[in-house]
Amino acid sequence: MPLLINGERIDLARPTGDMIRAHPQLEEKAKLLRSQPVQVVEPKGLLYVQQREFAVTTPKDGSVSILGSDDATTCHIVVLRHTGSGATCLTHCDGSDTEAEVSLIMSSVKSFSNTPGYGRLEVHLVGGFNDDRQLSQKLTNQLLRAFDLQPDDVHLVTFCVTELNDREEKDIHFPIIYGIAVNVKTAEIFPATFPEKGPDEDLRSAHVLTGATLTNIYDAKMEQLHIGPYFWRPFPHVDFWLEQDDKQILQNLSTSPLAEPPHFVSHIRSTLIFLKEHPFPSRSLFPDRKPRIYKKNEEGLWEQVCSGKI
Repeated sequence: MPLLINGERIDLARPTGDMIRAHPQLEEKAKLLRSQPVQVVEPKGLLYVQQREFAVTTPKDGSVSILGSDDATTCHIVVLRHTGSGATCLTHCDGSDTEAEVSLIMSSVKSFSNTPGYGRLEVHLVGGFNDDRQLSQKLTNQLLRAFDLQPDDVHLVTFCVTELNDREEKDIHFPIIYGIAVNVKTAEIFPATFPEKGPDEDLRSAHVLTGATLTNIYDAKMEQLHIGPYFWRPFPHVDFWLEQDDKQILQNLSTSPLAEPPHFVSHIRSTLIFLKEHPFPSRSLFPDRKPRIYKKNEEGLWEQVCSGKI
């Protein structure tokens, strides 16, 4: 079944600009989202989702009330929600395998939504900008097509991507919104930034840098965060990259060097150091082949409950 706006099927043969003009409420909603102040989301009750990760939960979750992700330049953050069950998924897509990723998040939300005829699936897309290589536009088109191919009706509610998330300063384009959060209890979506991106931030980033596919990191029934087990081969030329100056790392390891947030290079360096320290994660990180498992403690912060060692 198709991707719908106000009950009408979207004509994906037409450029997205035509779609926006045909449905002015999309632009109005994007404008409203862009005008909101960026909220700093503290770790309590938060589940932070990195690139190529997804998490799904419901309003019944006693541990997690906010799903969020940021640092998206050409990437898009996708929120898929079933209005009946309240099951909500957030993922951070980079265009690596969009069709498979959309199928995965659809089935994850539907697994919590077993009341046919009650409620509907709604999707919110945020991220990207008018980048020189048009990677954002390509990803926007991929996501629209992938949702349109799904067997279920999906209603496009928020479309704050690419040209609707672009600002220009001295002839350089930037995203307006780099990150969002969704309140699982209220369904509110808002621009956000996150001081804490853990646990295991470097480990999870290393998984992405070594070519991970989209990974589900949360067991909502157990209210547990599962990291790994992840396995990779020694990262090629890691010493070479660590010897490079900031400009070289930015130019070569970013899809949009001029638009990255200020901490991009330090984040990449930290991940590369982690990869150098752990060339064989099966030995140093996951010798028992079990995930690192975390639960929220009484303060609402992640605490490891078993397995693994770093």
